[in-house]
Amino acid sequence: MLRTNLPARPRIPLPPVLAAASLWRRAPAEPCLPSVLDAGKARLVTSGRIAIALALRELGVQAGDAVLVPAYHSPSMIPPVLHAGASPVFYRLRADTSVDLDDVAAKLTPQVKVLMVTHYFGFLQDLSALRAFCDAHGLLLLEDCAHAFFGAHGGRPVGAWGDAAAASSMKFYPVYEGGALVSARRTLDNVALRAAGAGFEAKAALATLESGFAYGRLPLLRALLAPPLWLKGALRRLRDGRRNAPAPAAAALAPASSDSSFDFDPAWLDKRSSWLSRLLLRRLPAASIVALRRARYLRLQAAVAGLPGVRPLFPSLPDGVCPWMFPLLVDDPERLFDEVRAAGVPVTRFARPLWPGVDDSVCAVSSMLSTRVLAFPCHQELHEDELEWMCATLRAILQA
Repeated sequence: MLRTNLPARPRIPLPPVLAAASLWRRAPAEPCLPSVLDAGKARLVTSGRIAIALALRELGVQAGDAVLVPAYHSPSMIPPVLHAGASPVFYRLRADTSVDLDDVAAKLTPQVKVLMVTHYFGFLQDLSALRAFCDAHGLLLLEDCAHAFFGAHGGRPVGAWGDAAAASSMKFYPVYEGGALVSARRTLDNVALRAAGAGFEAKAALATLESGFAYGRLPLLRALLAPPLWLKGALRRLRDGRRNAPAPAAAALAPASSDSSFDFDPAWLDKRSSWLSRLLLRRLPAASIVALRRARYLRLQAAVAGLPGVRPLFPSLPDGVCPWMFPLLVDDPERLFDEVRAAGVPVTRFARPLWPGVDDSVCAVSSMLSTRVLAFPCHQELHEDELEWMCATLRAILQA
């Protein structure tokens, strides 16, 4: 039974949200990890899945080709492959999420052009052997850095081992949308981006602010904007109340990726990230983001240490890692997922569901990870009381 002597329940954001502290936070003295943007030429786009689609196009993937994709994956990774006219071929992972290179080798055919590798939860794969394997077999290597905007391994920034890399800035920065296509080996001169228009810019800015408002951030700005926000809502309700028939579909003001959808809209392939997102990438101190995420990850790790039925997916936090979330391997995931959500603890289940047809027969490890890994936020925008409450509540539930 959940303890009753916990602090008052706060509302905790699963992704980072904009706050005044975001803008004025000082960078720590220690050197910062490099980011994926340090790996090579970069194009800032609206999401990681758009970056994957552009990477596949840049790498020459076309109809009839095949792309090797990890069996443990976000469903949003697959539509860009299909959009290119290629077929996804799923390969096995080992229990530590490393690539089963023997299985990759067994799946090679003349149609396979690209090997896509994911740095899960910000923990970097050792890509030296994979780079050598790809070079020996004429394969192109695509680094999926959606979970790893910051990091270094083998003396190189994350994203620098691949022929191209795709990243998701909105998992690490308090922005409504954002992704990056990066290449250490190509100029990306063929990737021309344009502004998505005033509607998109306004939508991205307002959604960024409203996410902060929803979690008690930026209270003074929220008070100043209360009248126009109320008017906006009133006009929308009036419009919806007068509508007798569905209106014709209009072009979306923002990509579906910003609203927790797995959909892929090719209309966003030539659109650059919003002005506000690009500004915050330049303005916010990366060293603070890395340091705070690492410290909060370790706090969560300490909170669950020694408790029955759970263990961190990764046994330690290496120096070159900036975590996306804190992944916990759970013996009874359905019960724990329901209980932590009911208690108000933010939690997500990456790669659930897997792409249709990916099951134990394809990769038993991936099916297990999809079922048993629960991930909790460790981002830099958590308040101290929020983190303390989350740690105490997790311990209380796990000890019950």
